[in-house]
Amino acid sequence: RQYHNFGMANPEGYRKALRLMKMAEKFNKPVITLIDTMGAYPGLEAEERGQGEAIARNLMEMAVLKVPIICIVIGEGASGGALGIGVGNRVYMMEHTWYSVISPESCSSILWRSWDHKEKAAEALKLTANDMLGNGLIDGIIPEPLGGAHQDPATAAANLKNLILKDLAELTAKDSDTLISERIDKFSNMGVVTE
Repeated sequence: RQYHNFGMANPEGYRKALRLMKMAEKFNKPVITLIDTMGAYPGLEAEERGQGEAIARNLMEMAVLKVPIICIVIGEGASGGALGIGVGNRVYMMEHTWYSVISPESCSSILWRSWDHKEKAAEALKLTANDMLGNGLIDGIIPEPLGGAHQDPATAAANLKNLILKDLAELTAKDSDTLISERIDKFSNMGVVTE
């Protein structure tokens, strides 16, 4: 985890991801992102190199990419770091993962000035797959084998593969304008409450 910076990308990582997504678009290939990050790297040097701009550009460009995009949270999905590669026609979570605008530890340190309340923060954030599905923020939950995906990676990968193939068959049948408008509508409707 330390070698891979705990899954926290620098601005260059988001720019590289965008470059590859644009290449996929050029060759009319679908984009599939696997999300497992505590967030974007929070260091001063990352901010100086345009961390916020890199994430914002990914959000903007992914919204209008002309190919199908499927995003899957396979571990932690925290903050703008996850969103920077998480705008898709379909967004899924593995059964035992979490997805939130902020990590419980960071939320606890902001609200209570201590990490001691991270469990209370996690409960308030409603970050589990069931919570996200109930709030309409994801399209589905991918079941994991008994004990979690790490106990039986082959079964977990097969579940993931089946879902991706089913969605790709459906999404590749749509023209690019439909894909883009559906993606934009999906994310524009998040957080909108009607009574």
